[in-house]
Amino acid sequence: MAGILDSIRNLFGGNGASRQPQPANEPDSYKDCLIYAEPMAEGGQWRVAGRIVKGEGESAREHKFIRADIFSSKDEVEAATLRKARQIIDEQGPALFR
Repeated sequence: MAGILDSIRNLFGGNGASRQPQPANEPDSYKDCLIYAEPMAEGGQWRVAGRIVKGEGESAREHKFIRADIFSSKDEVEAATLRKARQIIDEQGPALFR
C-alpha cells in the first residue's frame, strides 16, 4: 500500500524530491575548461549545480558540483553557477581532476 501512495505522490509532485538537474545551457569556456550550468529545480527555486569539463573525447575529465546556494530566478542561479565554477577552477587548479 505504501508503494502505491508513494507512486501517487510522485505523480503529483508531492514527494518534495523534485531535485532534477536541468538540461545544460551552452557551455562557458574558462581556462581550458568548459563550464555547464545545470541548476536544480527545488521547491519553486533553483539550487546551484553544474559540471566542469576539461579535454575532449576519451581523455575528457569531469567534475560535478552542487552547492547550498538557492535562487528564485533561473538567470540568477546560472550566473552564480558560472561564478562558483570559475572560483573552483581558480582555487583547485589541476588538482580538480586528480
